[in-house]
Amino acid sequence: MTKNLNPYIFRGYDIRGVVPDDINDQTAYWIGRGFGSKLRNLHKTKCVVGYDNRLSSPMLHTSLIQGITESGIDVFDLTLTTTPMYYFACQFLKIDSGIMITASHNPKDENGFKFAFENYQNAKGQEIQDFYQFIMDGNFTTGNGTVQEINVKNDYFAAIDKGLSFGNRRVKVVLDPGNGTTAILLEELYKRYPLDITIINGQSDGSFPNHHPDPSIESNLEQLKQAVLKEKADVGLAFDGDGDRVGIISNSATFIPIDYYMIIIIRDIINKVSKKEFLFDVKCSKSLEDEIIKLGGIPYCYRTGNSYTKAKVQELDLPFGGELSGHLYFRDRFLGFDSGLYAGLRLLEILSRTDKSVDDLLDGIHRYYATPEIKYPSSDDKKAAVIEQIKSYCQEKGYTINDIDGIRVTFDDGWAGVRMSNTGPNITSRFEATTKERLEAIKEEFETLIAKYNQ
Repeated sequence: MTKNLNPYIFRGYDIRGVVPDDINDQTAYWIGRGFGSKLRNLHKTKCVVGYDNRLSSPMLHTSLIQGITESGIDVFDLTLTTTPMYYFACQFLKIDSGIMITASHNPKDENGFKFAFENYQNAKGQEIQDFYQFIMDGNFTTGNGTVQEINVKNDYFAAIDKGLSFGNRRVKVVLDPGNGTTAILLEELYKRYPLDITIINGQSDGSFPNHHPDPSIESNLEQLKQAVLKEKADVGLAFDGDGDRVGIISNSATFIPIDYYMIIIIRDIINKVSKKEFLFDVKCSKSLEDEIIKLGGIPYCYRTGNSYTKAKVQELDLPFGGELSGHLYFRDRFLGFDSGLYAGLRLLEILSRTDKSVDDLLDGIHRYYATPEIKYPSSDDKKAAVIEQIKSYCQEKGYTINDIDGIRVTFDDGWAGVRMSNTGPNITSRFEATTKERLEAIKEEFETLIAKYNQ
């Protein structure tokens, strides 16, 4: 096998690229050899491996495990699974190292690897760049690791059950796994609870024939909106390709951004938790920050990326946190990792204890005019420089800047966020303001800068 790895697939939160151009069986083998050797250097002997339902995942899984076992590491193999169940398995088995084969919400022709060397925390940032260099250096260990298939589904369901208590109202919900990996367990899990369930796009199919499996983008949820109206449902829930994120459609077929979902959750738990500090990422609306302060809590704005946000929520011992893309971390009654299915159940639990609709639960929010997250194509070798040039422009203008992740510029009447994507060749932005006119002015200013520096 040839060790020919594209350095650009080693991104900010994981390894991710196009199959077979960037990632193929040989890529997976060398990642396995490097991962297993790295664990041996850390005096570890075992790890957990799982894969999502993308069509390329079984092939990558076979080669990855070959590389890991030839490095002398024993593999506990979940085979086809969701990312949250992989996280659970690591905790349940008390094995803090592992690899999940997934490209999350990326297009169907892509795939990748989320991995943890130790402490159950996904590698991120410089750790991933160092891992690329470790593989290229080629100082691999050798051995004869074993493979043991395991199934933790019943234990995972029990862990979810433990923190839930439904009320007397029987909530009517439409579920859309988008043909992603949650389809393998969605119906069985949700039928454990007093719910009226309708499922669309419920067949596991890694070609994602009905729509792209990213529930943070409203256009992907048009089928769910129609189903909610047709079924006269109380709510619609959508899940991404590997199951760690959720999307919400209200009873009126309105798309509910995750920062608004977080307001519903924080309103519900703030008087039930001792620590009233909540984390959100730089893309979230000021409506969320305003609401946390109004409720007597402490807002904590942090960088985007579930490898970062999940670790920070744990580090600060916060009861709840999340980010706009749909990653949500419950630590009040759950284990702290991001599970779209669990996040959906928490909303259904709230609805079961009230006669209010999802729309009603959002009454009284200080709302702003806002754009969704906008993506601008930008090559991986250029996008960092674009952000730096925009940052220099803002500094010269004397703007108030938060640069923890790209730049978030705060004005008296709005804000602009511009950052480079760590999951694809894009620059992403979001804009918000107190009036439509001001929103358009802020958006135009920064889109002009992006176009100028991204040539």
